[in-house]
Amino acid sequence: MAQKNQDRGVTGVPAVTDPARIRNVVLVGHSGAGKTTLVEALLAATGTIARAGSVTEGNTVCDHDPAAVRQQRSVSLACAPLLHDGFKVNLLDTPGYADFVGELRAGLRAADAALFVVSAVDGMDAATAALWEECAAVDMPRAVAVSRLDHPRADFDEAVALCQRVFGDNVVPLYLPMLGDDGVSTVGLLGLITRRVFDYTDGLPPQVREPDPEHLPAIVESRNELIEGIIAESEDETLMDRYLGGEELDADLLIEDLEKAVARGHFHPVVPVCAATGVGLDALLEVLTAGFPTPPEHALPAVTGVDGTPRPPLTCDPAGPLVAEVVKTTIDRHVGRVCVVRVFSGTLRPDQAVHISGHGLAERGHPDHDADERIAHLYSPLGATLREVDVAVAGDICAITKSGSAETGDTISTKDDPLLIAPWEMPEPLLPVAIVAKSRADEDVLARNLARLVAGDPTMRLERNPQTHQLVLWCMGEAHADVVLDRLRAGGVELDTEPVKVALRETLTVPARGHGRHVKQSGGHGQYAVCDIEVEPLPRGAGFEFVDRVVGGAVPHNYIPSVEKGVRAQMERGLVAGHPVVDLRVTLVDGKAHSVDSSDAAFQTAGALALRDAAERGQPTLLEPIDEVTVRVPDGNVGAVMGDLSGRRGRVLGTEPDPASEGRTLVRAEVPALELLRYAVELRAMTAGAGTFRRHFVRHEPLPGHLADQIVKSGS
Repeated sequence: MAQKNQDRGVTGVPAVTDPARIRNVVLVGHSGAGKTTLVEALLAATGTIARAGSVTEGNTVCDHDPAAVRQQRSVSLACAPLLHDGFKVNLLDTPGYADFVGELRAGLRAADAALFVVSAVDGMDAATAALWEECAAVDMPRAVAVSRLDHPRADFDEAVALCQRVFGDNVVPLYLPMLGDDGVSTVGLLGLITRRVFDYTDGLPPQVREPDPEHLPAIVESRNELIEGIIAESEDETLMDRYLGGEELDADLLIEDLEKAVARGHFHPVVPVCAATGVGLDALLEVLTAGFPTPPEHALPAVTGVDGTPRPPLTCDPAGPLVAEVVKTTIDRHVGRVCVVRVFSGTLRPDQAVHISGHGLAERGHPDHDADERIAHLYSPLGATLREVDVAVAGDICAITKSGSAETGDTISTKDDPLLIAPWEMPEPLLPVAIVAKSRADEDVLARNLARLVAGDPTMRLERNPQTHQLVLWCMGEAHADVVLDRLRAGGVELDTEPVKVALRETLTVPARGHGRHVKQSGGHGQYAVCDIEVEPLPRGAGFEFVDRVVGGAVPHNYIPSVEKGVRAQMERGLVAGHPVVDLRVTLVDGKAHSVDSSDAAFQTAGALALRDAAERGQPTLLEPIDEVTVRVPDGNVGAVMGDLSGRRGRVLGTEPDPASEGRTLVRAEVPALELLRYAVELRAMTAGAGTFRRHFVRHEPLPGHLADQIVKSGS
């Protein structure tokens, strides 16, 4: 893919050493909104590439992953820097599909501002609306690009109205699209502040002229709304009185106040853009460079020492202590591990000795690790293309290669004073996929490739269930799982998937006595042991108790631990369907021994036989794990979600307004884990992608008889 980019004329490396001349912008929006296509158009418009690629042709800069080319949608975060008017803009293209929210979160971490791309054809999804609320909660500056204006069904006015209903009144257009003679195609923009027409009929740069008489009513109405919005956010309290008094406000003054309001995250301009024709691309670049904040203006994440001791807040200073973070890790078959790095403080240089720390993700398969390494080369990443650079200053984004230990989320700092950045929020993977290597030879390759994928994707968790012996990948959804499996197969692994098994338990429900006799009539040392036990069930979660109540030495003292060992071994093997037995008290009450033929092994066998004998009268049952789930959904989906949870044999515990988001509700319920295997997929379908949930184990409960019978018959 790097060669494809070279064939399309990838040009020079942006070289900016002043953080104030850098902008880090993440593009967000639902899948199909046109984010990747817009990035291509901006790269071509600024001369970064000679011509724009196409998603359908599979040759875009950002969608270089084979899975993205095959699915014709973004599946991972990609960085695409460009130069405009002396500014370096690091565009961070993120996937719009909910399964790849981990890539979106990484992009938000690396960015200082967000560009919401909203389709003039399809509007937006609920996940985009929720993301706007998250950005608002931390005052991240935002702007809106209304895309796909070349589509016959494009409706700019409706797209803006939708944004204002969902995002709020401070979302206001800076320009209006100007239609061509056919009344359908967009050929220019009407500038509301300058009251000028920008005609793109002959391409970029546009021809600037006075508006035609038929444009004036639309300009006047929308301009008044824009100016009132700017004045409301202005620090000059006299502006409103001057405006209402009929004074013509200076355009430069309005633009200055607009840029300040945008940078503070209080005002959100809308720019109509058409990637296919170039309409609005230059206007959008002006918003990105002049309106969005510089890295020094954006709050930086908290840092501690590697041991957790607090440290002073960071500042975006190239002369400060080195603190950078790995926001993405991939494996390239030619250069090995490639890490995309956001530098928050200090300066990163080639051949520099650094410390790499990763802490806090052990439960995701990322054990805590610390290592000293030397940075060999620095690169500016343009999609898959790596262009060598001499320096990466605070506020910039770069790439390093061939690190032996760096993983997504790791902190890069100096060897003399290693630091740790507070991690960003990682979504919990909730869709399990059981994978099996087709051959013994594939098992080693599978293990290596899985380790590489887990290192780069904190939203994936890998575990080997000690009871079911399955290797389970926990993914964000079916699309995420498909991409992971494709990458494994592309690495030369032959594998299959199989149904995920839930780890069940067994227990007895009534007290019972058991007799265990291990006597071999053929003789031989160690072939004689007899024991009698009483078994009684204990409350859920009580575990196992073994009580010795033998009198008169019927079972010699040295063999009593052997009986317990045999009972425990049988409990691990199960009594009904091969699942571990729990919550029992076993009391040894009697037995017999032989002075010559008894042994430790014989009494272990007798103990196991006695427990099996007791199970025939103790009414054994299967126990299933019960999880408490907290489902976060829009208010309109609460009834459907509660009904669905009840249909999954769940018990709804209650509902409450979501304190973090207006218009959303938290539904709490206890649900059998057997019913949650595909809940991540089904909840998303039920709520149009707006629902999320968390889960944690609470206890085991008896499995209903008809389901237990099915499991016993199937042998699973």
